[in-house]
Amino acid sequence: MKKLTEMQVADYGRDGYLAAQPALTPDEVARFRAALEDHEANLGARLTALPPMQGRKLHVRFPWAAELVRHPAIVDAVEDLIGPDILAFNATFFIKEAGADGITSWHQDSTYFGLEPQEHVSAWVALSDASVESGCMEFLPGSSSLGQLHHAAKVLPNSINHGNQTVAEPFDAAGGVLVPVPAGSFSCHHTRVLHQSGPNRADDRRIGFGISYIPAHVRHTGSMRMPATLIRGEDRFGHFDLEPDPRTLSPADAIKAHEVAYGGYRAGYEEQMDRHKASFGAAD
Repeated sequence: MKKLTEMQVADYGRDGYLAAQPALTPDEVARFRAALEDHEANLGARLTALPPMQGRKLHVRFPWAAELVRHPAIVDAVEDLIGPDILAFNATFFIKEAGADGITSWHQDSTYFGLEPQEHVSAWVALSDASVESGCMEFLPGSSSLGQLHHAAKVLPNSINHGNQTVAEPFDAAGGVLVPVPAGSFSCHHTRVLHQSGPNRADDRRIGFGISYIPAHVRHTGSMRMPATLIRGEDRFGHFDLEPDPRTLSPADAIKAHEVAYGGYRAGYEEQMDRHKASFGAAD
């Protein structure tokens, strides 16, 4: 079902992002947040204090996360941007605890993903209000046209991103636009658009679920095959090893499938970090 207007699609193509769109009902927000926090309770700590694996690719482990990455209100919008044959390359919880100093510096998602062509779109789903006060994202309109910029990895101790990365070459950051996303809504952004976010100074956790969607014709440029989940349509290309739906698995098998999926993704990400560093000929 077509969700976006022609103007919204054109705005995304020009600016590299799409502002907040409604998706989840209040009951759905409460249910998905409760499922996440049950996961944390079972682990004995919040995701912000745990290894990255516990907050990534959970759609391969938990039925509720598998449902969320396939939510029609989200996927309908993504289809309007990248077409009907859709894979989820990754999904990550980006959480900032109330009063914490976690940030993201200016960066491009494309840097360490190794996806070509660069048609990946991130849908950022809010399970709590992502307000200006709580550290919503800020986008630099039109910056997706700049091409791939040089990033330095492992340099930001307070970053909530896996690579702790930041852009390591000059660019004009004037004109950034803050994009609040109320609980139950989502934003979309292109893999190359520059974005950042500040710390959470609100009273509640800022909980975002970033889903990396790609059209099925996209390839991974690394030396190993990567896993991905078929979300909608057909995979007529076979560029990825398709991940199982946890709703068809026993809990024990779902845990194993998640370990395999995250392990493959992590290995590919680390390889891309090394390749990016080498391609720019400079030490990070």
